[in-house]
Amino acid sequence: MVLSRLKYVCPSIINRYRMAICLILFFVSCMHKKETLPFYNSADFTASWIDQSDSAYNQIHRIDTFSLLDQSGNTITRDSLEGHIYVANFFFTSCPGICPIMEHNLEQVQTTFIGNPHVRIISFSVMPEVDSVKRLKEYAELHHIHQDQWHLLTGNRNQIYTLGRTSFFSERKAGLLKDSTAFLHTESLLLIDSKSRIRGIYNATDTNHIRRVISDMHLLLEEEQ
Repeated sequence: MVLSRLKYVCPSIINRYRMAICLILFFVSCMHKKETLPFYNSADFTASWIDQSDSAYNQIHRIDTFSLLDQSGNTITRDSLEGHIYVANFFFTSCPGICPIMEHNLEQVQTTFIGNPHVRIISFSVMPEVDSVKRLKEYAELHHIHQDQWHLLTGNRNQIYTLGRTSFFSERKAGLLKDSTAFLHTESLLLIDSKSRIRGIYNATDTNHIRRVISDMHLLLEEEQ
């Protein structure tokens, strides 16, 4: 009788142990697996996780080339930013509305990563005809912007607007239907990796989003080590 019962009990116990071991191994593997940020390849911002072994990896959307001047008169290009991660936004110095809020929130990003040689903040002026190098320098000094880490850019209006709408997708799909005659005014904040690829989009006026972008920047720095 005892042997008969063991015949049925033992397989049941063994199966339970097997299930327990499988669950433990699953959770251990999850703990050791690094979290990664997605890529964004289009203005609808559909998140895509693409492995390097995937044939689509080499087709990931990249920010287009550009050449603009910062508040110190230095030329900043896409290529000069490669090797750094950065957040990008669009503003103008005389903006009375969302720009001061964005600038205040980006100060938190600057404070968090101050002195980190791998991190930059890039703010494109959407009124470059007014925001000269001199004016940007005055603005930077007023707001305690560190010129080595936070670049305020000015230059050709068409170049900036095209970058904003068709490269950074700062106005999402709506921006693709506009040209440089339509004023670019957006609270979008884009996270760009060291190979000029979009890894996140946030609202620069929202403090919760600022906390999230800071967290994502730490994650991206770990991913690229």
